[in-house]
Amino acid sequence: MKLQVALKENSYPIYIQNGILGNAGSHLSQVFTGRKIMIISDDHVYPLYGKKLTDSLDSWECHTLVLPHGEPTKSFQTLSEVYSAMLEAHISRSDLVIALGGGVIGDLAGFAAATYLRGIKLIQIPTSLLAQVDSSVGGKTAVDLPQGKNLAGAFYHPKMVLIDPDVLQTLPERFIHDGMGEVIKYGCIKDRALFDTLKGHRSFDSLKEELASVICRCVDIKRIVVEKDQFDTGERMLLNFGHTLAHTIEQYYSYSRESHGEAVAIGMYQITKLAEEKGLTAPGCADSLKEVLDAYGLPHQCGLPLSDLTAAITLDKKNLNDHLNVVLLHTIGDSYVYPTDTDFFKGDFLV
Repeated sequence: MKLQVALKENSYPIYIQNGILGNAGSHLSQVFTGRKIMIISDDHVYPLYGKKLTDSLDSWECHTLVLPHGEPTKSFQTLSEVYSAMLEAHISRSDLVIALGGGVIGDLAGFAAATYLRGIKLIQIPTSLLAQVDSSVGGKTAVDLPQGKNLAGAFYHPKMVLIDPDVLQTLPERFIHDGMGEVIKYGCIKDRALFDTLKGHRSFDSLKEELASVICRCVDIKRIVVEKDQFDTGERMLLNFGHTLAHTIEQYYSYSRESHGEAVAIGMYQITKLAEEKGLTAPGCADSLKEVLDAYGLPHQCGLPLSDLTAAITLDKKNLNDHLNVVLLHTIGDSYVYPTDTDFFKGDFLV
């Protein structure tokens, strides 16, 4: 399957195909004529797939940087290591960065590519379900600050995205759940039929027979949204459904308890329940969402007082001039941006 993100000079193809990792070189040659490649990966992914990738890149001089896995790697301290490795390898503006990994590696390597020598070519090869359906597409790159997630970043589109569903066979179960949080999000915001498909299968094992098409549908939804709103000022905000609370939950636990997808699951359910209580979402949506989250092993609450999270919400990127844009559902499959402020989240209940 091939999709094309049409953004004029920033356009790029997305290939979704079982086994494509072993044939990466033939695809790279479509967009890259330089000499050197810097592969950035982590210590979970590279031992599994590094050789398969590098074997397919034998026409180029390849250098690798393998970093610790996990959200703490997405920091300025690690970014400095990335720059140093690129300088040691004498990577120039005519060369290429490949991000081989999940969302953390994709964000970090993307930000490094965007800023090193004012920008060098980037290719995303996402190896987690979350990265395949969401973070590898759309050009958002970032690192975290102590005050919050993704607060330093850039819009920087890859030249190509290669998605190989086969690599998900080695993904730990928790990270399957993690990715399903974002898959469910797409059904909630844009596609009732996708939501109903997930609801009908009721487990990831049952869904596997349709996995490639589910990934393709999620990516296609994101492609359509990004084409309409490249820089996240309008419709693209819909992709942040559940994320306002999710980012604060992740930060509260220093990114060591809930994964991103788990936090998004909690955020989606809690904001939908809150919106139902305020008459802003059709009754029954929260219960329907909870049913699907339960089916795919995702949480819907974390047990924190809402008041403990509101301070971090004030630093959210969607909080502009004390006006906060939150994403709500009219109903499943139909979402909208609701302008409000942090008072929206006032209350004494547990999230």
